[in-house]
Amino acid sequence: MATYITSDAHGHLRALDQALEQAAPGADDTVYVLGDMIDRGPEPVGVINLVRSLPNVHVLMGNHERLMLNAIERGSQMDIFTWERNGGYTTSAQFDALPVAEYRAAIEWIRELPLSDAIEVGDRAYLLAHAGIEPRAFTCWLAGAGYTGEGGYADVPIDVLRQAMAAQDEEDLLWIREAFWGVPTGLVGPDGRGPVVIAGHTPSGLLFRYAANMCGTGCNKDGLGCMVEVGPTYDTGGVADHLAIDCSAAAGAGVGRVGVMRLNDRRVWCGDIAEGE
Repeated sequence: MATYITSDAHGHLRALDQALEQAAPGADDTVYVLGDMIDRGPEPVGVINLVRSLPNVHVLMGNHERLMLNAIERGSQMDIFTWERNGGYTTSAQFDALPVAEYRAAIEWIRELPLSDAIEVGDRAYLLAHAGIEPRAFTCWLAGAGYTGEGGYADVPIDVLRQAMAAQDEEDLLWIREAFWGVPTGLVGPDGRGPVVIAGHTPSGLLFRYAANMCGTGCNKDGLGCMVEVGPTYDTGGVADHLAIDCSAAAGAGVGRVGVMRLNDRRVWCGDIAEGE
Protein backbone atom coordinates (compact mmCIF):
# COMPACT_ATOMS: atom_id res chain seq x y z
CA MET A 1 0.00 0.00 0.00
CA ALA A 2 1.29 3.42 -0.97
CA THR A 3 0.55 6.93 0.27
CA TYR A 4 0.04 9.82 -2.15
CA ILE A 5 -0.28 13.52 -1.45
CA THR A 6 -1.41 16.56 -3.44
CA SER A 7 -2.63 20.09 -2.84
CA ASP A 8 -3.83 23.36 -4.35
CA ALA A 9 -5.49 22.18 -7.56
CA HIS A 10 -7.45 25.45 -7.53
CA GLY A 11 -10.15 24.37 -9.95
CA HIS A 12 -7.79 22.92 -12.56
CA LEU A 13 -9.61 19.63 -13.04
CA ARG A 14 -7.80 18.32 -16.11
CA ALA A 15 -4.35 18.91 -14.59
CA LEU A 16 -5.30 17.12 -11.37
CA ASP A 17 -6.87 14.25 -13.30
CA GLN A 18 -3.76 13.98 -15.48
CA ALA A 19 -1.43 13.88 -12.47
CA LEU A 20 -3.57 11.25 -10.72
CA GLU A 21 -3.79 9.17 -13.88
CA GLN A 22 -0.01 9.11 -14.12
CA ALA A 23 0.47 8.35 -10.42
CA ALA A 24 -2.25 5.69 -10.62
CA PRO A 25 -3.06 5.19 -6.92
CA GLY A 26 -4.75 1.84 -6.44
CA ALA A 27 -7.81 0.86 -4.44
CA ASP A 28 -5.64 -0.11 -1.46
CA ASP A 29 -3.57 3.09 -1.55
CA THR A 30 -4.27 6.29 0.40
CA VAL A 31 -4.47 9.80 -1.05
CA TYR A 32 -4.16 12.96 1.04
CA VAL A 33 -5.40 16.28 -0.38
CA LEU A 34 -4.23 19.37 1.52
CA GLY A 35 -6.98 21.77 0.53
CA ASP A 36 -7.53 24.63 -1.92
CA MET A 37 -9.49 22.50 -4.34
CA ILE A 38 -11.49 25.55 -5.37
CA ASP A 39 -11.15 29.12 -6.76
CA ARG A 40 -8.85 30.57 -9.44
CA GLY A 41 -9.38 27.81 -12.03
CA PRO A 42 -12.40 27.05 -14.22
CA GLU A 43 -13.73 23.78 -12.72
CA PRO A 44 -13.75 23.92 -8.91
CA VAL A 45 -16.86 21.74 -8.56
CA GLY A 46 -15.28 19.20 -10.91
CA VAL A 47 -12.19 19.08 -8.71
CA ILE A 48 -14.31 18.52 -5.60
CA ASN A 49 -16.23 15.72 -7.31
CA LEU A 50 -13.01 14.06 -8.49
CA VAL A 51 -11.44 14.26 -5.04
CA ARG A 52 -14.54 12.87 -3.36
CA SER A 53 -14.60 9.95 -5.81
CA LEU A 54 -11.11 8.74 -4.86
CA PRO A 55 -10.97 5.60 -2.70
CA ASN A 56 -9.28 6.03 0.68
CA VAL A 57 -9.02 9.80 0.31
CA HIS A 58 -8.35 12.13 3.24
CA VAL A 59 -8.94 15.83 2.62
CA LEU A 60 -7.89 18.83 4.71
CA MET A 61 -9.37 22.30 4.78
CA GLY A 62 -7.55 24.98 2.79
CA ASN A 63 -7.76 28.73 3.25
CA HIS A 64 -9.91 29.02 0.11
CA GLU A 65 -12.43 26.52 1.46
CA ARG A 66 -12.50 28.59 4.66
CA LEU A 67 -13.01 31.81 2.67
CA MET A 68 -15.95 30.19 0.90
CA LEU A 69 -17.55 28.98 4.12
CA ASN A 70 -17.12 32.42 5.70
CA ALA A 71 -18.90 34.02 2.74
CA ILE A 72 -21.73 31.48 2.75
CA GLU A 73 -22.25 31.12 6.49
CA ARG A 74 -21.70 34.70 7.66
CA GLY A 75 -22.79 36.40 4.46
CA SER A 76 -21.28 39.81 5.24
CA GLN A 77 -20.30 42.02 2.33
CA MET A 78 -16.68 41.94 3.51
CA ASP A 79 -16.60 38.11 3.57
CA ILE A 80 -18.15 37.92 0.11
CA PHE A 81 -15.78 40.56 -1.25
CA THR A 82 -12.74 38.83 0.28
CA TRP A 83 -13.71 35.48 -1.25
CA GLU A 84 -14.38 36.97 -4.70
CA ARG A 85 -11.16 39.01 -4.55
CA ASN A 86 -9.30 35.73 -4.00
CA GLY A 87 -10.81 34.05 -7.06
CA GLY A 88 -14.11 32.81 -5.67
CA TYR A 89 -16.41 34.09 -8.41
CA THR A 90 -16.22 30.94 -10.57
CA THR A 91 -16.72 28.69 -7.56
CA SER A 92 -19.71 30.78 -6.45
CA ALA A 93 -21.33 30.61 -9.88
CA GLN A 94 -20.84 26.84 -10.17
CA PHE A 95 -22.23 26.16 -6.69
CA ASP A 96 -25.22 28.38 -7.42
CA ALA A 97 -25.97 26.25 -10.50
CA LEU A 98 -26.06 22.97 -8.54
CA PRO A 99 -29.30 21.26 -7.53
CA VAL A 100 -30.12 22.17 -3.94
CA ALA A 101 -29.47 18.70 -2.52
CA GLU A 102 -26.09 18.44 -4.26
CA TYR A 103 -25.15 21.94 -3.12
CA ARG A 104 -26.00 21.19 0.50
CA ALA A 105 -24.15 17.87 0.47
CA ALA A 106 -20.98 19.47 -0.92
CA ILE A 107 -21.03 22.36 1.55
CA GLU A 108 -21.62 20.03 4.48
CA TRP A 109 -18.73 17.83 3.38
CA ILE A 110 -16.41 20.83 3.13
CA ARG A 111 -17.58 22.17 6.50
CA GLU A 112 -16.48 18.93 8.18
CA LEU A 113 -12.98 18.85 6.69
CA PRO A 114 -10.23 18.70 9.34
CA LEU A 115 -7.43 21.26 9.51
CA SER A 116 -4.50 18.90 10.03
CA ASP A 117 -3.27 15.34 10.33
CA ALA A 118 -0.17 13.33 11.17
CA ILE A 119 0.74 10.10 9.39
CA GLU A 120 3.52 7.53 9.24
CA VAL A 121 5.03 6.35 5.98
CA GLY A 122 7.88 3.89 6.34
CA ASP A 123 10.03 5.02 9.28
CA ARG A 124 9.10 8.70 8.96
CA ALA A 125 6.27 10.73 10.51
CA TYR A 126 4.75 13.47 8.39
CA LEU A 127 2.73 16.42 9.71
CA LEU A 128 0.10 17.64 7.25
CA ALA A 129 -1.49 21.07 7.05
CA HIS A 130 -2.59 23.32 4.24
CA ALA A 131 -0.20 26.19 5.00
CA GLY A 132 2.19 24.81 7.63
CA ILE A 133 2.73 25.05 11.38
CA GLU A 134 4.06 27.59 13.86
CA PRO A 135 7.18 25.66 14.95
CA ARG A 136 7.71 27.28 18.36
CA ALA A 137 4.11 26.75 19.39
CA PHE A 138 4.35 23.14 18.22
CA THR A 139 7.49 22.28 20.18
CA CYS A 140 6.16 24.15 23.24
CA TRP A 141 3.03 21.99 23.15
CA LEU A 142 5.18 18.86 22.90
CA ALA A 143 7.26 20.06 25.87
CA GLY A 144 4.06 20.47 27.89
CA ALA A 145 3.18 16.88 26.97
CA GLY A 146 6.57 15.69 28.27
CA TYR A 147 8.56 15.63 25.02
CA THR A 148 11.43 18.10 25.42
CA GLY A 149 13.32 17.21 22.28
CA GLU A 150 16.48 16.35 24.21
CA GLY A 151 16.44 12.92 22.61
CA GLY A 152 14.88 14.20 19.42
CA TYR A 153 11.28 13.94 18.27
CA ALA A 154 11.54 10.80 16.15
CA ASP A 155 9.94 8.65 18.81
CA VAL A 156 6.94 10.85 19.61
CA PRO A 157 3.86 8.64 19.08
CA ILE A 158 1.75 9.50 16.06
CA ASP A 159 -1.34 10.10 18.19
CA VAL A 160 0.59 12.69 20.23
CA LEU A 161 1.72 14.39 17.02
CA ARG A 162 -1.93 14.53 15.91
CA GLN A 163 -2.87 16.16 19.20
CA ALA A 164 -0.08 18.70 18.79
CA MET A 165 -1.32 19.51 15.29
CA ALA A 166 -4.88 19.90 16.55
CA ALA A 167 -3.61 22.38 19.16
CA GLN A 168 -2.16 24.68 16.48
CA ASP A 169 -3.91 27.95 15.76
CA GLU A 170 -6.31 27.68 12.81
CA GLU A 171 -4.94 30.90 11.32
CA ASP A 172 -1.46 29.35 11.14
CA LEU A 173 -2.64 26.04 9.70
CA LEU A 174 -4.49 27.88 6.91
CA TRP A 175 -2.41 31.01 6.26
CA ILE A 176 1.15 30.91 7.65
CA ARG A 177 4.05 31.56 5.27
CA GLU A 178 7.41 33.07 6.31
CA ALA A 179 7.13 32.13 9.99
CA PHE A 180 6.98 28.51 8.82
CA TRP A 181 9.05 28.30 5.63
CA GLY A 182 11.76 30.67 6.84
CA VAL A 183 12.77 28.89 10.05
CA PRO A 184 13.76 25.36 11.08
CA THR A 185 10.93 23.33 12.54
CA GLY A 186 13.24 21.90 15.19
CA LEU A 187 11.63 18.50 14.74
CA VAL A 188 14.32 16.72 12.69
CA GLY A 189 17.46 15.97 14.66
CA PRO A 190 21.15 15.77 13.65
CA ASP A 191 20.66 12.08 12.91
CA GLY A 192 18.12 13.03 10.21
CA ARG A 193 15.25 11.44 12.11
CA GLY A 194 12.03 13.17 13.10
CA PRO A 195 8.76 14.46 11.64
CA VAL A 196 8.74 16.33 8.32
CA VAL A 197 6.02 18.93 7.74
CA ILE A 198 4.21 18.87 4.38
CA ALA A 199 2.25 21.92 3.25
CA GLY A 200 0.84 23.62 0.21
CA HIS A 201 -0.61 27.17 0.16
CA THR A 202 2.57 28.98 -0.93
CA PRO A 203 3.07 28.54 -4.70
CA SER A 204 6.48 27.05 -5.44
CA GLY A 205 7.30 29.88 -7.84
CA LEU A 206 6.98 32.36 -4.96
CA LEU A 207 8.53 30.19 -2.26
CA PHE A 208 11.91 31.96 -2.51
CA ARG A 209 10.28 35.02 -0.90
CA TYR A 210 9.68 33.13 2.32
CA ALA A 211 11.82 30.01 2.54
CA ALA A 212 15.31 29.36 3.85
CA ASN A 213 17.51 26.63 2.34
CA MET A 214 15.36 25.66 -0.64
CA CYS A 215 16.49 22.62 -2.60
CA GLY A 216 15.89 24.25 -5.97
CA THR A 217 14.25 27.36 -7.34
CA GLY A 218 10.62 26.24 -7.15
CA CYS A 219 10.41 25.90 -10.93
CA ASN A 220 11.66 23.27 -13.36
CA LYS A 221 13.84 24.00 -16.40
CA ASP A 222 10.75 25.11 -18.31
CA GLY A 223 9.70 27.57 -15.63
CA LEU A 224 6.82 25.41 -14.38
CA GLY A 225 5.99 24.94 -10.71
CA CYS A 226 7.32 21.89 -8.89
CA MET A 227 7.47 20.35 -5.44
CA VAL A 228 10.40 21.54 -3.32
CA GLU A 229 12.23 20.26 -0.25
CA VAL A 230 13.13 23.04 2.20
CA GLY A 231 15.39 23.32 5.21
CA PRO A 232 18.22 20.76 5.10
CA THR A 233 21.05 21.85 7.41
CA TYR A 234 23.82 20.37 9.52
CA ASP A 235 21.39 20.35 12.45
CA THR A 236 18.95 18.12 10.53
CA GLY A 237 21.59 15.73 9.25
CA GLY A 238 21.06 17.13 5.76
CA VAL A 239 17.36 16.16 5.77
CA ALA A 240 14.77 18.71 4.62
CA ASP A 241 12.30 19.31 7.46
CA HIS A 242 9.70 21.04 5.21
CA LEU A 243 8.15 19.78 1.99
CA ALA A 244 6.35 22.27 -0.29
CA ILE A 245 3.79 20.67 -2.59
CA ASP A 246 1.92 23.63 -4.15
CA CYS A 247 3.06 23.55 -7.78
CA SER A 248 1.67 27.04 -8.54
CA ALA A 249 -1.59 25.91 -10.15
CA ALA A 250 -3.21 29.17 -9.06
CA ALA A 251 -0.98 30.99 -11.57
CA GLY A 252 -2.58 29.11 -14.47
CA ALA A 253 -1.16 28.17 -17.86
CA GLY A 254 2.52 28.63 -18.59
CA VAL A 255 3.51 28.62 -14.92
CA GLY A 256 1.28 26.39 -12.86
CA ARG A 257 0.91 22.65 -12.55
CA VAL A 258 -0.80 20.21 -10.20
CA GLY A 259 1.51 17.68 -8.59
CA VAL A 260 1.00 14.32 -6.90
CA MET A 261 3.75 12.76 -4.80
CA ARG A 262 4.08 9.16 -3.65
CA LEU A 263 5.56 9.57 -0.19
CA ASN A 264 6.99 6.06 -0.06
CA ASP A 265 9.72 6.96 -2.56
CA ARG A 266 9.10 10.73 -3.11
CA ARG A 267 8.31 10.20 -6.79
CA VAL A 268 6.29 13.06 -8.32
CA TRP A 269 3.88 13.26 -11.24
CA CYS A 270 2.54 16.56 -12.58
CA GLY A 271 -0.35 17.65 -14.75
CA ASP A 272 0.29 20.79 -16.81
CA ILE A 273 -2.30 23.54 -17.18
CA ALA A 274 -3.13 24.54 -20.73
CA GLU A 275 -4.61 27.84 -21.89
CA GLY A 276 -8.25 28.08 -20.91
CA GLU A 277 -7.87 25.46 -18.19
